[in-house]
Amino acid sequence: MNIRGQGQGPPPVPAAAAGMMDGIGVPVAPNPVSRKKGTGVRAWLLLDSSGQKQVVEAGKHAIMRRTGLPARDLRILDPLLSYPSTVLGRERAIVINLEHIKAIITAHEVLLLNSRDPSVTPFVEELHSRILRHHQVQGAAAAAAASDDFKLSKVYDSEEGQSREGQDEDEDPDPVGEQVKAQSKQNGIQNGDGMKILPFEFVALEACLEAACSVLENEAKTLEQEAHPALDKLTSKISTLNLERVRQIKSRLVAITGRVQKVRDELEHLLDDDDDMAEMYLTDKLQQLHSSSASSINDDDVDNDHHNQLDVDDSIPPEISLEEGGAAASDDDNQHDDDRLLVGVSRDSRASTTYSTTTKHLDVEELEMLLEAYFVQIDGTLNKLSTLREYVDDTEDYINIMLDDKQNHLLQMGVMLTTATLVVSAFVVVAGIFGMNIHIELFDSNTTGNREFFWTVGGSAAGTIFLYVVAIAWCKYKRLLE
Repeated sequence: MNIRGQGQGPPPVPAAAAGMMDGIGVPVAPNPVSRKKGTGVRAWLLLDSSGQKQVVEAGKHAIMRRTGLPARDLRILDPLLSYPSTVLGRERAIVINLEHIKAIITAHEVLLLNSRDPSVTPFVEELHSRILRHHQVQGAAAAAAASDDFKLSKVYDSEEGQSREGQDEDEDPDPVGEQVKAQSKQNGIQNGDGMKILPFEFVALEACLEAACSVLENEAKTLEQEAHPALDKLTSKISTLNLERVRQIKSRLVAITGRVQKVRDELEHLLDDDDDMAEMYLTDKLQQLHSSSASSINDDDVDNDHHNQLDVDDSIPPEISLEEGGAAASDDDNQHDDDRLLVGVSRDSRASTTYSTTTKHLDVEELEMLLEAYFVQIDGTLNKLSTLREYVDDTEDYINIMLDDKQNHLLQMGVMLTTATLVVSAFVVVAGIFGMNIHIELFDSNTTGNREFFWTVGGSAAGTIFLYVVAIAWCKYKRLLE
């Protein structure tokens, strides 16, 4: 009987905790991979506005907090579910589901879901190169704009100094110079040619649209190159193999046409709705949000100063106010209350005006031109597929006409053979009559030769031929035969 003494060994390990230790009794951390499988964590490729790439593993809730998207929008990107091509503009992000591209675009980054797919690798490289070029151009344009603002400020300061030589120090500054500075800041970042640089989200959106349209265009071109030889071969020779090839081509044509039609309808829907296009201006909405926040802070400072002034006025001793009259003092209190109420109402009205301006009064001409370019491209692909579909339908009609013609020839041959069988049956009737075992003079032995026999056979054959010719002539007269 083995009894374990005190201090002779470690205490027994529970069965639940035993699975968390290795062979030597050291605790082992749980496997993160097994935990992630149950929480729906997926690998996302993140490309920021500076062109840096990294693979992050995040769950649905983390992506929702990062992009501000609801769960129903993330369900569109689920690879286990089949959703048609969709482009959605939301408050802080754009959801892209075009063919093999499943991405979320924000004002500063792009999240790709299936970046490890071999068909998505060329798109990732193209998107990365475009983001790098956009970052370089934007940096150069910002530096040029800063240098221009510095030169303009120096020129303005020198002119202002010259203009103030004969004026008092208390005069107001020149409003024209201030307007020039404000206008230079509102023009936005431009490149060396004076053209405005596209925002980051439009650069990513253009890359997605170009990749999707290029894939559909290449598939349509490949199908067209395969379809024409197969259809021409079927026209020259109708066989089971050629019919099967044409059937497969037609199935592919229907599938590609449906995909192209869906992308075209999505772009057309966006072009028809200015509010949806306005939702995609993520950078402008972010800038307007920052400007509205700064203006609200300034307004709060002004309101606080105004309130402090009102408090100072309220702090006047009653004996001083009573010297002017108690009624006047009460009127001043009511006026101060009205001023506070008007300040609060004006602040709420400015906030609502800023929100409506941010969401509904954006100029969508830039995005409209971008979408129209790819709408024309996808519409050309759809027209090409429609032309191919018409060619397939014409070939089918031609094949059906050929088959109908052959069927008509077979029917005519059947009519001719049936008529020949009918008249030959008449000759068989004559032979059957003379084959009966009856006594007639034709079979008398005292007759000389077989002249009567040959006359009988020849007459029967001539009568059969005559009846056949008459039957065929009657069928042609009735237009039953050609």
